Amino acid sequence: MPDAPTPISSNEPPAPPKDGGADSAETAKGRVFPCLGCGADLTFHIGLQKLKCPFCGHTESIDLDPTAEVVEKDFTALIERLVELRGTHGADRERGLKEVSCNACGAKIRFTGTLTSSECAHCGGPVQLENAHQADNRVPTDGLLPFTVDRKTATKNLAAWVRSLWFAPNEFKRRGAHGKFNGLYLPYWTFDSLTHTQFSGMRGTTYMVTVGSGKNRRTVTRIRWTPVSGQFQRFFDDVLVPAAGKFPPDRIRDLEPWPLKDTVPFDEKMLAGLMAMTYDLPPDVGFIQAKQRIDSLIREEICQRIGGNLQKVLSVRTSVDAVTYKHLLLPLWMLAYRYKQKTFQILVNAVTGEVQGDRPFSWVKIALAVLAGTALATGIALFAASNS
Repeated sequence: MPDAPTPISSNEPPAPPKDGGADSAETAKGRVFPCLGCGADLTFHIGLQKLKCPFCGHTESIDLDPTAEVVEKDFTALIERLVELRGTHGADRERGLKEVSCNACGAKIRFTGTLTSSECAHCGGPVQLENAHQADNRVPTDGLLPFTVDRKTATKNLAAWVRSLWFAPNEFKRRGAHGKFNGLYLPYWTFDSLTHTQFSGMRGTTYMVTVGSGKNRRTVTRIRWTPVSGQFQRFFDDVLVPAAGKFPPDRIRDLEPWPLKDTVPFDEKMLAGLMAMTYDLPPDVGFIQAKQRIDSLIREEICQRIGGNLQKVLSVRTSVDAVTYKHLLLPLWMLAYRYKQKTFQILVNAVTGEVQGDRPFSWVKIALAVLAGTALATGIALFAASNS
C-alpha cells in the first residue's frame, strides 16, 4: 500500500521538538461548513450531490456558476511562474506539519505531507485546510470530478471483481476482500499539445518462397524491406499524469479513462468529509512524464504509417507546441485488506466504478494449469506426428 500521508489526531497540542526541529507544527486555519439546522459540520453527500448534515439531515446545495468553465492554461507562463516561486520560497511545495482544531470536538489534527482534507480520528467530523488548493505559493486547483459512485456501489463492484479473478484461492473468493473504503481526491495534471513529427523507417513485407528439391524441398518466409518516410501532425488532448508521487503510477493509470468532460470548477465544499491531497509532483516534472506517453503513442502511429508486416523505425523528430495544462482532483475509493498476514490495496474509480488492485494467487491452481497446458501441447504434438 502506498505510504500516503495520514492525519494525526491528539487531544493535546504536540510538544515542540528540541531546538525547533522540522517536526514542529504550524498552526493553520481549518475549513468547515456548519449546518444551519443544528450547527454540526456538513459533509458532501454523493447521491444528492449536495452538502448534508449527518445528524439532522439538513441539506445545502452547492451553487456552481453555470457559466464557469475549467479552462486550459498556458504552460509556458506556468513555468515562468514556477521559476519565480522557487526563487521566493525555495521549493514549489509546502513542508512540515499543519495543525488545525476539529470544529466538533476540539481535538488537534496534524496534516502531514500533501494531505489537505480528512476526518477527525476522535469524532469523525470533516476537517480540511483552508485554501490549501488555492495557496499563493502553489499551482491552484482548476477543477475536479465529483464523486458519483458511492461506498455501497464500490463495495458491490469489489465483490464482483473478486469473483472474476482467475487463479485466486478458493478461500479468498468465498470470503472476499473486506475493509473500510476511504474516499480520496487525488491530484492530476492534464496536458494538451500540438505535435509535428518527421520520421523515416523500413517497411517489411513477408512473402513465401519454395527452396530446395526432393526431400530438401521446403517453404520459407522471406522479408522484402522498403524505405518509408513521412511527416504528420497530431493533437494530444488531456494527457493525464498523476501528481501524487507516492501512489504506483501503473495502478493509478489502470483506473483510466476518466470522463473529464464532466469536470466542474473547483469548490472546497465538494471535499467536505472526504480525504484530499495536493500535488507533490511539480508540473514541469509532470510534463516530462506526459511527453514520454506522447512519444510512445507517436511511435505507435509511425509503425502504423510505415505499414507492412514488420517495421523498423530509423529516425524520429518531434516538435511540441501550444502546450496547455489543467490541475485537477479526481475521485477514487481506497481500501486495504489483509489475507494470510499480507496487506493488499484496492482502488476504485469513483466515477466509472472501475476496480483495480492487488490480489492473492493460488499457486496450486497455477501449477495445475501449467501441467494441463503441457499435457495438451504434448497430445497435439503426438497426434500430429502419428498423422504425418
